[in-house]
Amino acid sequence: MSERRRIKRWLILTCTIVLTAVGAVVWVEVQHDFGLREKWVTIPGPKQPLKALLAMPEEGKGPRGLVVFAHGDGPMEATGDEFYRPIWEALGRAGYASLSWNKPGVDGAPGNWLDQSMSDRSAEVDAALDWAKKQPEIDPARLGLLGFSQAGWVLPKVAGHRADLRFMILTSPAVNWLRQGEYYLSAKLHDQGASAEQLSAELRRQAARTRLMEKAASYDEYLASGLNNLPMSKDRWRFALLNFRADVTDQLPKVRTPTLLVLADHDRNVDVEDTEAAYRAGIPAGLLTVKNLIGAAHSSARHELDPDSTWALITAVAAPRSLFAPGYLDTLTAYVKEHGR
Repeated sequence: MSERRRIKRWLILTCTIVLTAVGAVVWVEVQHDFGLREKWVTIPGPKQPLKALLAMPEEGKGPRGLVVFAHGDGPMEATGDEFYRPIWEALGRAGYASLSWNKPGVDGAPGNWLDQSMSDRSAEVDAALDWAKKQPEIDPARLGLLGFSQAGWVLPKVAGHRADLRFMILTSPAVNWLRQGEYYLSAKLHDQGASAEQLSAELRRQAARTRLMEKAASYDEYLASGLNNLPMSKDRWRFALLNFRADVTDQLPKVRTPTLLVLADHDRNVDVEDTEAAYRAGIPAGLLTVKNLIGAAHSSARHELDPDSTWALITAVAAPRSLFAPGYLDTLTAYVKEHGR
């Protein structure tokens, strides 16, 4: 091969690599353009200020409707580790802005989320709604709620006493804290191939932990019980004591807000049959819409994407909208358009 030819092939290869890299960068930038204007705001909270992120859709004019978010469990920051932005985009297509905040103690927010009861969290949502109604860019007549998992013990209490909400959307909420814990433990052990004897033993251990909580045992008593090979932290034990009696059953009949209940067919955290039965029994049929997502995990993400896998990370970076189970984002847009006018 001549020198000239070798140089030509090297140049072609180099240009291909460069153009591929540039194309990948452009692709990722396009995939992360959600058509939103985001700004940090401080909301006076019931116990401490809320460090919140307001995401306004770029398209459209005039005051927008607003969806106030409520997180699931864990130390969540305002974007849900970027998971919420495709949802904010979907709500933006319906003319709605979104509002979410760092849980107390997360990313510079004051407080400690493990000090909170579910009622404390409901009070935060109330404070955020009251704040939003005074903002010139928000239409106070078009307010809604959206929450995940643990938010099922937070948002129905808000919807049960407010008359200024257009809708409430709940994705994979549980009904009863203790039953949810038993279901999660059983599903996890089943997936691990545990025997019936192992499952029975672990459920007995969990029941013993519940008895400790019922008598408000101290953290030292909990540790001394030896009921957990990997004991929860002192803060987490306090959080459990505050919330283990949570049950939304009595709150649901008070809800007079149109409600979309989204359930996943591969949920390993929440017993979706138990949840659907409770919501159908508690909320009038004319107010309740149930959407059963096919191919969805607890979070509404595609069930085959292990949250901790490399492929899930690649998908989140390269195609974040593809994280979600088919139909989830479109369902949100359609429901808000219908009920949020």
